[in-house]
Amino acid sequence: MNSLRMSRCAALVATLLLGAVSTSSSADEGQWQPYQMAQLQNQLTAKGIQIPANQLADLNAYPMNAIVSLGYCSASFVSPNGLVITNHHCGYGAIQQNSTAERNLIEQGFLAKSMAEELPAGANERLYVTELVQDVTAEVTGKLAPTLTDLQRFDAVEANRKQLIQTCETDANYRCNVVAFHHGLQFFLIKQLMIQDVRLVYAPPESIGNFGGDIDNYEYPRHTGDYTFLRGYVGKDGKPAPYSVDNVPYQPKSFLRVNANGVKAGDPILLAGYPGQTSRYRLAEEIAFAANWQYPASVKTYAQMINTIDRLGAQNADFKVKYASVVKGYNNRMKKLNGLLDGFKVTDIHAIKQQQQQALAKWIGSGKDKAQYKKVLAELAKVVAAEQAYLQQTWYFENAKRSDLLKAAMDAYRFAREQQKPDEQREIGFQQRDLKMLQGKMKRLDTSFAPEVDVALWSEQLAEYLAQDSKLQVSELNQALGLKPGMSSTQIAELLTAWYSKTGLLTAEGRLAWLDKTPEDFAKSEDPFIQLAVKLFDKNIALEQQQKTIQGQLLKVRPAYMQAIIAYNQSKGLPVYPDANSTLRVTYGSVDGYPAADGMFKTPFTSVRGLIAKRQDKAPFQVPQALVDAYQAKKYDGYFYKDLSGDKPCTVCPKSTLAEFNSVPVNFLSSADTTGGNSGSAVMNANGELVGLNFDSTYESITKDWYFNPEITRAVHVDIRYVLWLMQDVDHADNLLQEMTLVR
Repeated sequence: MNSLRMSRCAALVATLLLGAVSTSSSADEGQWQPYQMAQLQNQLTAKGIQIPANQLADLNAYPMNAIVSLGYCSASFVSPNGLVITNHHCGYGAIQQNSTAERNLIEQGFLAKSMAEELPAGANERLYVTELVQDVTAEVTGKLAPTLTDLQRFDAVEANRKQLIQTCETDANYRCNVVAFHHGLQFFLIKQLMIQDVRLVYAPPESIGNFGGDIDNYEYPRHTGDYTFLRGYVGKDGKPAPYSVDNVPYQPKSFLRVNANGVKAGDPILLAGYPGQTSRYRLAEEIAFAANWQYPASVKTYAQMINTIDRLGAQNADFKVKYASVVKGYNNRMKKLNGLLDGFKVTDIHAIKQQQQQALAKWIGSGKDKAQYKKVLAELAKVVAAEQAYLQQTWYFENAKRSDLLKAAMDAYRFAREQQKPDEQREIGFQQRDLKMLQGKMKRLDTSFAPEVDVALWSEQLAEYLAQDSKLQVSELNQALGLKPGMSSTQIAELLTAWYSKTGLLTAEGRLAWLDKTPEDFAKSEDPFIQLAVKLFDKNIALEQQQKTIQGQLLKVRPAYMQAIIAYNQSKGLPVYPDANSTLRVTYGSVDGYPAADGMFKTPFTSVRGLIAKRQDKAPFQVPQALVDAYQAKKYDGYFYKDLSGDKPCTVCPKSTLAEFNSVPVNFLSSADTTGGNSGSAVMNANGELVGLNFDSTYESITKDWYFNPEITRAVHVDIRYVLWLMQDVDHADNLLQEMTLVR
């Protein structure tokens, strides 16, 4: 990546809030809770958004009741028959689940011409429709005694959360959760309808859905058709039910209209989805830790695993298919981490955060009415240091357990131990409500696991673990595996290979059987993976208690810190949005390019013209011949435009100028505030009609998880006109086009 010069650092610091958003119409920062939209009516009006802010705050009204979560990505309903659109990389697991070396849907693509041809997306695939978001802060933390120890505080909060969840989940068709906002200052109960039967409907081949591959990931210009269609099914009574051939399509309360005219440069857009995690209210010390230790350690681990899977996949096509989704996820995370590290070098976010903290400290010291905040920065820094020390101490031990079979054994044993308690006292993740998801994880391994790959990955991480100081090692693990100092990954693999011939966990039936066993059954077992799970249990629990103690400390000091930040911004008349936490959020922005590192202006649109010019004879830049043929034959009625800004960046083009390149649009940029989890989010025009799907960010934008720079932060979207053109003139998905409501 070309470096971005931080020439305006001082000026930016002077105008920055402590993670909060400026409410001027030019700044599009903010991942807002829907109820907060009512506070932003003036900003939405200035941006050109036509939908009333109160309507965007209503989860039972269009368009918010059409926005859904996959649990890890975002999506939206686009037909009255439960048809859902999301990203290709979000549907990748479902595509891989139905692929074999002989019938590789990843390479070939898939289109069900009728509902009868649609394929099960996987045992754990779900659609979550958010129906209720309720403030329950008083119930969670309002009655905590000040004399509680740190661990007691954590346990008390968890007990309150479990009680609220249990009360909420009287209907098995709903999944409830109690989520912390503002790092524990507020808690909200989230109630979601859970659709269990999800099916794969239509996915383009990887040469479209992942055009450019990891080379183009986080880069721009992009030419990626990152879209896939799924469908939710329910029982004949209209209620969610497990997969059955007798199920019928789900009828959503509403679905997004699709605007086939799309957008042009300068148009306002709305974006709704489930952003995963941001760290904009973290301390400068946390940025330094991430940049100097945590991210480099993660990059090293991902690189090792990717290289091993690629090496074995090159030797065996079945391995390549089974681990395709895993490798894709690892590559994405590794490139993002490298982008963060590059961004930290270019933009001194650490210094920006330090100055923000100094500004907060100065404000706190400016009056007696702020006395309750005076110790907050020092106390938080102390707990953060303890948290970082814990992570460093446990990092290599956690990596040393990176075997899918060992994870299955540990999950099963933990479930058996938790079953000895009343359900409301069990650990979240191992309650009765979690049994179906645990069963799904056990089944999923059949299509994403190979013993040869598992032992190679595991032994590699064990060798890395053995190379560390003995203080970072765990005697129970070393003794159980027979590990000795200095052993290589090859030696460890030879030691462990026999385990795979002695275990009953290689089949779904064998793994599922352990979910019905008692702790006594585990203790008597001669299965080596089960034995290891039992031997590591006490150590795992001890470390978990240590972590909970730290979390209990953070539950006391982080909310106080956030309270100070919010009070500081309120003194300036400014609202504050919470860090992203995988809950439903709304952001807004404009279709816009940006000044890139090399001094060139990246124009907001790319086109099929540019896609074809970029093609090569090998992956990841191959282009299906059917696409080329359709375009060259000028089969693009209704989707060829003369007002695109083209594929070539220019040094003189004003942002408002539309370039001379005429074509079918593929991708476009906007200033919307997004992060991981926003993949698949609906990008809507001013009227709330679907015009695209969020799928990526520019490389320069990656550091927005820590700091939002409105000048260069841009999200990358699939233009819905490209999707519709492919459906109409390339793949002939007429059955799906007829389902959708297209407007112009």
